[in-house]
Amino acid sequence: MIAGYHLIWTAYGWWLPNDPRGSTSRDIRCAAIAGLGDLHYGRKKLQPAGRVLREFYEAARSVLQHALLVLSEEEIVAVGKAFAEVIRRRNYTCYGCAVMPDHVHALIRKHRDRAETMIAHLQEASRDTVLGLGRRAPNHPVWGGPGWKVYLDSRDAMARTVDYIRNNPPKARRPAQHWPFVTQYDGWLPGQVRLVRKAAPPAKS
Repeated sequence: MIAGYHLIWTAYGWWLPNDPRGSTSRDIRCAAIAGLGDLHYGRKKLQPAGRVLREFYEAARSVLQHALLVLSEEEIVAVGKAFAEVIRRRNYTCYGCAVMPDHVHALIRKHRDRAETMIAHLQEASRDTVLGLGRRAPNHPVWGGPGWKVYLDSRDAMARTVDYIRNNPPKARRPAQHWPFVTQYDGWLPGQVRLVRKAAPPAKS
């Protein structure tokens, strides 16, 4: 039973296959990127210092095909507006969303669309919106790939993910985000029975 999908993806150039924190990649297809460091499958138990991570991505700037950029505040707002339109048009129910400078988290309820389709719709609309601001080269990818999805199958998992996403900006010392397209999670699970209290019949005279 799947109740929802935790969707995660990065901005272009962030969390490369040989990221010092580890990654889910099993190979590196670009020789220039391979020269930045060794590949480690999975998240490392001992995480690198912030300095190591900054040095890695400073080096990455010189080998990536496109500029290594983060989303500006204006672009983050634009991404949110694009998400709102997709969610309205596709009739998604979104329980959580955090648009960070270098990655995105979203929790969307089970739907006829697959998780991969959801990510594709959200990425396509928001990419066009960001490029429409004219702050990037017209061929800039904006997003770094198809992302990841985590299947959630219980109320506890859904609620934990809502909290995790909500806390993402404050943990990064950024303002909390309140998107109008986010619906408060009410404990919904697929197939649950909703009890409806019937009105009492009118009293006989």
